[in-house]
Amino acid sequence: MAICKEKEIIVEADTTGIELVEMLRLTDPHQGLSIEVDGALQDLSEPIKAGASVKIFSFSDKKGKEVFWHTSAHVLAQAVLRLFPEAKPTIGPVIEGGFYYDFANLKVTAEDFKAIEKEVKNILKENFATEKVTFQNKEEALKAFSDNLFKKELITLLPEDAPITAYRQGEFFDLCRGPHLAKIGKIKAFKILKSSAAYWRADQERESLTRIYGISFPDRKMLQDHLHFLEEAKKRDHRVIGQKLSLFSFSEYAPGMPIIEPNGMVIWNELLKFWRELHTKEDYVEIKTPAMMDKGLWELSGHFANYKENMYLSEIDKGTYAIKPMNCPACMLYFKSKRHSYRDLPLRVGEIGNVHRHELSGSLSGLLRVRSFHQDDAHIFMRKDQIKNEILEVLKLTDRLYKAFGLSYHLELSTRPEKKTIGSDEDWEISTNALRGALESWGKGFVVNEGDGAFYGPKIDIHVSDALGRTWQCGTIQLDMSLPERFELKYTDENGEDVRPVMIHRTLYGSIERFFAVLIEHYKGRFPLWLSPTQIAILAVADRHHEYCTEIANTLKEKGFRVHVDATGESISKKVRSAQMQQINKMLIIGDKELESKTLSIRDRDTNETTESITIETFCTELETLRSSKS
Repeated sequence: MAICKEKEIIVEADTTGIELVEMLRLTDPHQGLSIEVDGALQDLSEPIKAGASVKIFSFSDKKGKEVFWHTSAHVLAQAVLRLFPEAKPTIGPVIEGGFYYDFANLKVTAEDFKAIEKEVKNILKENFATEKVTFQNKEEALKAFSDNLFKKELITLLPEDAPITAYRQGEFFDLCRGPHLAKIGKIKAFKILKSSAAYWRADQERESLTRIYGISFPDRKMLQDHLHFLEEAKKRDHRVIGQKLSLFSFSEYAPGMPIIEPNGMVIWNELLKFWRELHTKEDYVEIKTPAMMDKGLWELSGHFANYKENMYLSEIDKGTYAIKPMNCPACMLYFKSKRHSYRDLPLRVGEIGNVHRHELSGSLSGLLRVRSFHQDDAHIFMRKDQIKNEILEVLKLTDRLYKAFGLSYHLELSTRPEKKTIGSDEDWEISTNALRGALESWGKGFVVNEGDGAFYGPKIDIHVSDALGRTWQCGTIQLDMSLPERFELKYTDENGEDVRPVMIHRTLYGSIERFFAVLIEHYKGRFPLWLSPTQIAILAVADRHHEYCTEIANTLKEKGFRVHVDATGESISKKVRSAQMQQINKMLIIGDKELESKTLSIRDRDTNETTESITIETFCTELETLRSSKS
């Protein structure tokens, strides 16, 4: 008997996953892709043990999609080797939005993609069954891949007791831990997206490789929809929009460290203003801490042992200093600098801190992945009996912030990593249970990511969804009993005794640079009025209207609106087009009629409709409603 999807299914002993999915009629291309037996993924061709708990995944499930795409990566490699037999396959992992495969001794261009895709179709028509091969030892595996130095290196690096497996489909044989689709014919649509250069093991000192990116689906329409999605995402690329709207730029003298330009600073300051308004209402205090601090602080916090390779170090006065990669240790110093009573708790301390982390140059990507960024950190010091309530208060604050931007979100609980953690088992258990309990009380559902927590404590990751439905990991809520212990923080309880506080780390924007990028793509550069660098463009039809345009501009500026007067000699149609290209929310077209009646004609960016004969007073009232409501 096996238990499958909350049903008890009675089957013969040693029934395979293939037989089970056929029994359940999960035979469509998007169904019955992978199977989990007692929590472990295995190939559908393997037998299911008696009494097992079974889950069967489809393409809509993450684990089903991963098996589908990893098998597709092998199909890609098989097609490449048929066309370019001198190429040497290295690795082909699944990534977000598809897969890639890296090859040595291969050069391809976009012109080669069609030939590779044609060969992929031929392979899929052959509908090979995948076969798992298990090696008895490293020597046997090394012999099987004796002509591939990259595979041999991977085998050599495996732990001595690790199982070594490979998969065969037709003539193609590749080192892989699996699992794979039972038959490759499930793949009905396949597309090569691009190619790029890469380095073996991401090391610039190692061999140069050619990386081919691909995507595949169990249905052709799904591929068409995905390609349409990619085109729309391309139009929203924050790097392109950021350049067009003069929001930010980069310099070769500071790679990964953005320059926020004047237009971008308007949005930046509005984000910080909103953040401070929310936090002031919730009784947060704000601090500012040093950018560079002695190595001893980072040794005390545990960052030097666990994060040294990502830190920027400098020798000063015969000592080693580090530019801060996190704000947390300095906030510990702030708390420790004063005496605290139980009546002071919870103490909510916020900081907009500029941090620096050394990221590999190949991983840098616009504002999404940088080396210098600002975190909207907060550290909440509290008693143990306040944990649940404080986490719930942070969740409420999170909800208010993201709703203002029209962003939906979901929550993920990440638990203790297997290696390189600090703190006792008891502290980890208390912390994890506290976060789990708060999420259950919040009642909006959450996902558990086993082993994905920070090295000092479990965390809640906040993933926002943008206008295209893409998810971005932004804020985090992390419970920490270790740093207060390391820094010997204390408060005086009602009995006059010293007690160790518990602490929450949390960010809402996360990296403000990253959140800025998400907003650019979410809005497609068409920011709501309260965020727009220029909210109103005043367009004079002729020179005789300039004086009235200036009068209108002064009135709007006095009320705090951001205004641009276009006094160029261009035609009014060109002025409108220019304002539209800059994504200005409201365009005031001022001609003879408006001058004589002292009214406005207003063209709206979002509707393209023009409203005439509006008084300046009425217009200001409408603007204020839009601004204050953040519509």
